Amino acid sequence: MVFFIQSAKDVLNNFPGPASSLEHLTQCNGKIYYTPSENTSQIPCKIINEDDSIDTLIQAFKHHSVVVLLNQNKQLSACITAGQMIEFLSKIYRQLLAFYETVIQTTDSSVSVIDADEYVRTWTKGAEKIFSVPHQEIIGKPITDFFDKNKLEILQTLQKGKRITAQYHQPRSDLFVLINTNPVYFESRIIGAVASETDVTNQVMLNEKLFNMSNEVRRLEQEVAKYKHYDDSFRFIKGKSSAIQETIGIARKVCTVKSTVLILGESGVGKEVFAKAIHEASEKPNAPFITINCGAIPASLFESELFGYERGAFSGADYKGKKGKIELAKGGTLFLDEIGEMPLEMQVKLLRVLQERKFYRVGGEKEINIDFRVIAATNRDLLELMKQEKFREDLYYRLNVVTLYIPPLRERREDIIELTHHYLNEFSQNYQRPIHDFSPEVMQTMLRYEWPGNIRELRNMVERLVVFATDGVIRKEYLLFTASDKVQNTPTLPDEIENIETNHTILSLQEEMDQYEKRVIERALKIVNGNKLECSRRLGITRATLYNRLKRLGLD
Repeated sequence: MVFFIQSAKDVLNNFPGPASSLEHLTQCNGKIYYTPSENTSQIPCKIINEDDSIDTLIQAFKHHSVVVLLNQNKQLSACITAGQMIEFLSKIYRQLLAFYETVIQTTDSSVSVIDADEYVRTWTKGAEKIFSVPHQEIIGKPITDFFDKNKLEILQTLQKGKRITAQYHQPRSDLFVLINTNPVYFESRIIGAVASETDVTNQVMLNEKLFNMSNEVRRLEQEVAKYKHYDDSFRFIKGKSSAIQETIGIARKVCTVKSTVLILGESGVGKEVFAKAIHEASEKPNAPFITINCGAIPASLFESELFGYERGAFSGADYKGKKGKIELAKGGTLFLDEIGEMPLEMQVKLLRVLQERKFYRVGGEKEINIDFRVIAATNRDLLELMKQEKFREDLYYRLNVVTLYIPPLRERREDIIELTHHYLNEFSQNYQRPIHDFSPEVMQTMLRYEWPGNIRELRNMVERLVVFATDGVIRKEYLLFTASDKVQNTPTLPDEIENIETNHTILSLQEEMDQYEKRVIERALKIVNGNKLECSRRLGITRATLYNRLKRLGLD
């Protein structure tokens, strides 16, 4: 293909015509001259190698109108005139343009391109379909004439070089898209920006409808649950993303054996939920599940909590003695949460128990045999703790038989919707506060949030939303965080509407609103003599929104 050229030789191989003949070249005093005909003067030539880059060849034409090429044997192989080079570059440009235009005409995607001055240079049919703005209306005009500049991610890319990949975005109040953007660099500076959008409005609207139906579905599920026996202990783990499903798949395999399991993951991802699911799937129905938080027990009490003590073992102890967590876990599972916080001196004693399955109570002389399964969990980097000599290497390898990594919520964003609905149902029923309106804007903000506290933070946030929604409406201001976009208030429309029909017919609210909106837009267009840009400005909406309303109301 002609525009894939790297060297001067590649230029020769793709010439629109033959290169100039070597017969026109003469040598004098070690220099080479080009003589087009007998009656013209000699023209000094620039000499370069065939393997030199295309940039070297172009630079040579800055001070010479003829360039001579030497082959690998340092012999003259061809000469190129400035006219031939111009024709060659023109051919490259026209071919590139043909490819570019064909690609743009072929794609169904929404692709928009702006230059350094924010003027629209490319607007595909997909962009027309999503934004309801015709190609001929927007090409060559500033993109800010059609969209609110505060909602244009492509401007952030142009001005700051910000790259975006599959980010939820709301360029209009009635439109939701997944957007990708990239800056266009040329000679180390940004000369434009490209954006590609995928319309997900229907999915967001479906999400809202799904929420409106979720309370009834939840009630029916609870009724069915009364008559159904569940065998799947992982049913309480919510999420359909590939990341969480892969983790559940590994956990199911662990349930067939009684190996020690080490669960890794950030705080709040649900490590204990997974531990309980593994326990329920692999142990008998009445087998104990004993939890000990290694970070919540003082070091001085850790040994007695873990191993228990005999009566009279120390002052203040129960005179009857006490069983430790290990003994209570007999025939079941001992869950060591936050294992990375366990005191170093206790790690030695725990290691012995794991190896020999025997231990002594504090102050006891009788050796106790024990059979239990160990599941440990931590949000700490145990390898780093081992380097710092805060965690024993032998204990790490004893615990790390099967490792289960639970991904944070930001790596499984597609599960946020399902988790949100689950907790909304839970809290709305617990507080007897039905929720009938959950705006897509709130969900969009939650989808874009990083959730450093993971599922625990999400659950607390949903509880907050239900608590504040005293009227059954969840609003964006109830969130403890906000998205980067600021929603602009649209000015209210004028109260005076000409020729309002008065009758006793009752239509649906949507039909009444459509008729009202249609009259307002018709009146505004009449006042500005059909000027859509002025009409959108006077109504306080963007031109793209106006085009969309005209199309929906049959006024286009």
